[in-house]
Amino acid sequence: MATVADIKSALENVKYPGFAKSIIEFGFVKDVQIDGSACILTLDITSSAKEVESKLREDITQTLSGIVEEVIINIKKPEEEKQQSNSTSGKNIAPHIKNFVMVSSGKGGVGKSTTTVNLAVAAAMQGKRVGILDADIYGPNIPRMMGLQGREVEVIGNKAKPFRIHGVDVMSMGSLMQEGQALIWRGAMIMKAIEQLLRDILWENLDILFIDMPPGTGDAQLTLAQSVPVTCGVNVTTPQHVALDDSRRSLDMFEKLHIPIGGIIENMSGFICPKCNEESDIFGMGTCEALAEQYNTQVLGNLPIEPAIREGGDSGKPVVYFQPESESAKRYMIASQKLIEYVDQVSDNVSNEEIQPTTPPGVSACSTAGASTQAKSSNGGGCGCH
Repeated sequence: MATVADIKSALENVKYPGFAKSIIEFGFVKDVQIDGSACILTLDITSSAKEVESKLREDITQTLSGIVEEVIINIKKPEEEKQQSNSTSGKNIAPHIKNFVMVSSGKGGVGKSTTTVNLAVAAAMQGKRVGILDADIYGPNIPRMMGLQGREVEVIGNKAKPFRIHGVDVMSMGSLMQEGQALIWRGAMIMKAIEQLLRDILWENLDILFIDMPPGTGDAQLTLAQSVPVTCGVNVTTPQHVALDDSRRSLDMFEKLHIPIGGIIENMSGFICPKCNEESDIFGMGTCEALAEQYNTQVLGNLPIEPAIREGGDSGKPVVYFQPESESAKRYMIASQKLIEYVDQVSDNVSNEEIQPTTPPGVSACSTAGASTQAKSSNGGGCGCH
């Protein structure tokens, strides 16, 4: 017959969904009782998501199936928050953070994470209290770029403490799960993960939280806009017209979600030779100017291909911090300064309700129907998250 010790030992193999630690390590298992051939468990978890509870029940039952004949699981969890609408309630689940900057792109591979890291570090170097939230669930690269690989997350109570490095507070999904682990999640789980990364992290009072978003326009972007007042969005692209087509979708998303556009970063804009320092136009340069004018915004910077950027990203040493005399570092500093000026302007003049998406009930802000507040149905195109 299994003992309580046997049960707890087996439960050390049950990971809390989305995290690398087990429910035993987190202290979520509050009581274990043996009643004949049955095991009665009591858990107290921090997530209100139905998906998390369902996954825990499934994993626990499977883990204990060869030890006891019957498993009875009682789960205590917070009540799921009810929101009156997707915008007018002025929801803000992280009110102690002054400004939220969403760094987004229409497609992957354009240097969005590199931009997030260097803009954030540059802002910290200019005296701002800064944080980075790596919300790119499927491709969390921030830990490597900030030199955080292999570091354990410190849990205080039921919340995780951000890392502090290069003058920036950092938290990433990549630090909360096993390295190389693939997340195969549906949209609802992504949405809950974004909310938890904002609510269940011990963020301090920050001037700016830079949020590295997954590429594209979908559930993650919509959830963020509905969870906190996003001060502005930054679009990252490359000079090729194929990339600019995707950037228009990202910029259009900002407009539909009523997120002010802080500017565009043009990555891979020219190439700086490491031997002669000559800058060559190999992929195009300056093609974002017309796009910025179309969306009434600014080009924050034209960042060249420079070996120092790649080296800094791979080694966890952001170029703006470790090679401040490089041309890329100088341009990041200027871009960050422009963005800070815009953030200060928007923060003083735009209210929470104006920033939040304002679409009719039942209509997704990401859909084409959401572009008009007079829409009566959600049968438009767009991301289909309605």
